[in-house]
Amino acid sequence: MTERLTSAASARVSAVRDAFRAGTTKPLAWRLRQLGALRRMLVEQGDALEGALATDLAKSPTESQMSEIGVVMGEIDNTIRHLRRWLRPKRVSVPLAVAPATARVVREPLGVVLVIGPWNYPVQLALVPLAGALAAGNAVVLKPSELAPATSALLARLLPHYLDPSAIAVIEGGVEETTELLTEKFDHIFFTGNARVGRIVAKAAAEHLTPVTLELGGKSPVYVHEDADPVSTADRLVFGKFLNAGQTCVAPDYVLATPETARRLLPHLRDAVTRLYGNNPQASRDFGRIVNDRQFARLSGLLHGVRPDIGGRTDPTTRYIEPTIVDGVGLDSPLMREEIFGPILPIVHVSGADHAIEVISTREKPLALYLFTTSRALVRRFLRDTSSGAFGVSIPAAHLLVPGLPFGGVGESGIGRYHGEFSIDTFSHSKAVLSKPSRPDTLKLIYPPFTAKRDAFIRLFIARTGHRRESER
Repeated sequence: MTERLTSAASARVSAVRDAFRAGTTKPLAWRLRQLGALRRMLVEQGDALEGALATDLAKSPTESQMSEIGVVMGEIDNTIRHLRRWLRPKRVSVPLAVAPATARVVREPLGVVLVIGPWNYPVQLALVPLAGALAAGNAVVLKPSELAPATSALLARLLPHYLDPSAIAVIEGGVEETTELLTEKFDHIFFTGNARVGRIVAKAAAEHLTPVTLELGGKSPVYVHEDADPVSTADRLVFGKFLNAGQTCVAPDYVLATPETARRLLPHLRDAVTRLYGNNPQASRDFGRIVNDRQFARLSGLLHGVRPDIGGRTDPTTRYIEPTIVDGVGLDSPLMREEIFGPILPIVHVSGADHAIEVISTREKPLALYLFTTSRALVRRFLRDTSSGAFGVSIPAAHLLVPGLPFGGVGESGIGRYHGEFSIDTFSHSKAVLSKPSRPDTLKLIYPPFTAKRDAFIRLFIARTGHRRESER
């Protein structure tokens, strides 16, 4: 069922909770059925999803399959393959103080999860967390982004036909509806968007002590070292940056390079833009458009007074911004004050790796950091001296295609992680379970009253236990 958030929608949230309390979502068979049905929807409704994404973001069918539908299918396939193993209780050893006993960690679903999806990848970034929450045995309320209205409406129509509508609700709406929805008590809130709204979500969640996963963003930097191959570096930077017209949270936001490295790289970047999008990217069916007029105006404003080295043309009638690269940008430039989230790539000159690390480390921690080099020592140094949600060596953005890697930010770029088994961790509670037989009752040795004899025994036991742990290190 799909509805605007009214008293009826609030009742729908309650109904989803009732389904969870009734145990509907907990059996493994139910979880696998939902995942299989979600996958079937992606296959059977692929054309419709491609059409909605083209309407909202001018994505080509191939890009929609690669970066949206295919990512979700890969996540579902990996989860189905491993879910039974992921859900097995994990045995842990017990100390001598409570032996004989058995201890294990059991994953249990949290309850009702609210997933708030973004507009830039409105299929992938709504359905991957949805799949993870269902795999963990939760009921789910999904709120698609109103800024991708065609995709939101399609998901709202399709999901109730493929998934169990008693335990999964889709609620559409804008800021007012989302604000009201956040007054409901959930067991977990999963939000993808910017840090400003993330703070609003976290504040609302705090009213109910609800845990949150915040997938935010930030200015993901790239350092191109002097030993990097300029041709492959340019190809990968252009692909990673201008995919979805730059509206990607893990897209390279700015490049750090020495003036000489930047000079060598620029002609290859120009050639790469032409190879990928032709002499006139505006005519390319593979280059998307900015999502709405407000975002177009913001991005166009960043180019005021700027002389791009590559690109720079805009067309407000179609919300087109040409793949644009600006060399020699200062750290105080408007291009460096906020996440660009569009097809503009500034290059900032640094004196070398030391300077690049200093620039990165004095700014907010990014969602991703990319290093182009052949030096293993430099890779180790960046890993040691910088902090980021993810780290890519000579490849941007592709880490989210690996189901076994966690996806998430750190600091300003986010809280929490998901994908693969990390989704099960996020949407589950790891319950500690200890079982001790009533016979023999060894605990009598430590019960009060603490006689001199018992006190001596306890002190000797603690000393020997501590000594054994030291020797095992």
